[in-house]
Amino acid sequence: MPEDYSNDYLLDKQVKIFQPLDGYRASSDAVLLAAFVSGNLKGVRILDVGAGTGAVSLCLAQRLQSQNVEIHGLEIQPKLAELAEMSAKANGFDFLHYHQADICEKINDEDLKPCSFDVVISNPPYSESDMPSPNISKATAHNLNDGGLAGWLMFCLKMTKPFGKIYIINRAEALPHICAVLYGKAGGMTMLPVYSKKGQEAKRVIVCAQKDSKAPARILPPFAVHNEAGEYTAEAQRILRQGIGFSEL
Repeated sequence: MPEDYSNDYLLDKQVKIFQPLDGYRASSDAVLLAAFVSGNLKGVRILDVGAGTGAVSLCLAQRLQSQNVEIHGLEIQPKLAELAEMSAKANGFDFLHYHQADICEKINDEDLKPCSFDVVISNPPYSESDMPSPNISKATAHNLNDGGLAGWLMFCLKMTKPFGKIYIINRAEALPHICAVLYGKAGGMTMLPVYSKKGQEAKRVIVCAQKDSKAPARILPPFAVHNEAGEYTAEAQRILRQGIGFSEL
């Protein structure tokens, strides 16, 4: 069992999550990404690529626990994968399991076969150029290396069933790169620009794309996390505190 971890909560204490005291810790990006997953999700198989401490898939599990879903998380760091598995058990999510593996290497796991997931979600490392953190866990979680973002997205595509959906959150500046990699391989792209406050530039973008689709792209109205007073907007409160999905707003 990992040492030096904290007992934290997500969604206004609806979800318990264990996280390292010194290392990667979840942010609101994970909750927003989980909330963006929509559609008929009853009985689907979902994969969380680069699961970290499991925040994305834990939030999704909380919202979909009555939908007979099967969720798997894939994480390269053994300590984080173990903490995520502990969190799944602590929340009673027996349909959620985490696996320690490297997406750049061959994965021999019957639960993780290519083209076997209806939905693939990912909050990937967001930088190929930032100075890495001296903390190895944070550097691994935040800085792309082998294959870069393109390699990461191609792995997500490989794991998705034909006409399955991929959900990604990243820095807004990465949007051209994401579109370039997915072009011709996934369509029906839906993009949500995420702003800290109205009037500012978008800091994040959430992208949904359907594998093998030829449907046109859409850019949704912007989503602001905070109001002018620096407090969560009413919409952000419903997502970050109540666990409501974007489609339910």
